[in-house]
Amino acid sequence: MFTKKLLAVTMLALLLVAPLAQAQGQRVVFEMRSLDDVTVTSQGLRGQVVVLAFGASWLPLSRKQMTGLREFAAKNLSKGVVVYWVSVDSANAKSKNYATDDNLRVFARKYGINVPVLRDPDGDISAKFGIDQLPSLIVLDKKGNLVGEPIGGLDPEGNIAEQLDEPLKDAFARK
Repeated sequence: MFTKKLLAVTMLALLLVAPLAQAQGQRVVFEMRSLDDVTVTSQGLRGQVVVLAFGASWLPLSRKQMTGLREFAAKNLSKGVVVYWVSVDSANAKSKNYATDDNLRVFARKYGINVPVLRDPDGDISAKFGIDQLPSLIVLDKKGNLVGEPIGGLDPEGNIAEQLDEPLKDAFARK
């Protein structure tokens, strides 16, 4: 009896940790559509350090966090860092978390999101990166590899730059 329970717990732990372990330090292939109907791919982003901020209109960053993200994006653009907001709002009209592109444009204006907004309506991309909470940030190096773990539990004071400092150093240090 004890052995079966231990085996079940071990299997569950492996299932939960495996996607994250698989993603860290490895390239995750993805394709997302922007609100401007432009397709953004992992291949197309190679050569740039990328920050993806995952969230949803039903669970946005606080105003301080959004200000921190805007300031971070503006400060680091000249250093070759590209920032995207990735919405996990559903594109299925039958879903309770449904949002149209127009809904997301209104949301972006309201919260001052001044970086391109991408859609991950089925959560497939966020799952590939091992994201288990919203909002979360990830950093990709110039080869498209995930740097470290997803950053959840964002600083309520909006010090996004501090939270991204180490992953960015690691991303630029990689050859």
